[in-house]
Amino acid sequence: MLARCPELDRTARHVRAFAELMNNRQGRHLGQWIERVQVDDLPALHGFVNGLGQDLDAVVAGLSLRYSSGAVEGHNNKIKMLKRQMFGRANFDLLRKRVLLAAGGRS
Repeated sequence: MLARCPELDRTARHVRAFAELMNNRQGRHLGQWIERVQVDDLPALHGFVNGLGQDLDAVVAGLSLRYSSGAVEGHNNKIKMLKRQMFGRANFDLLRKRVLLAAGGRS
């Protein structure tokens, strides 16, 4: 499929290169990656590159540092899901118990 669609092949190569930046924590090379994508003029990646540029320092830090807020974000998502499930069904005490049970704590 990639051999028949050069644009898709180039897009796939850029996506693989970005994955390599993430996996190897090479945020310092993000600017070069963005330039290559812009030169290649791939509409499928324009929105992504523009989004990266809006908060470039944070993206470079995220691609460079070994620290991550992933665990905290996971807990936040779980709490939000529980809150949506409980909306209009029970009081705050039951929501509190479900949140504590989901977090592995005691009620």
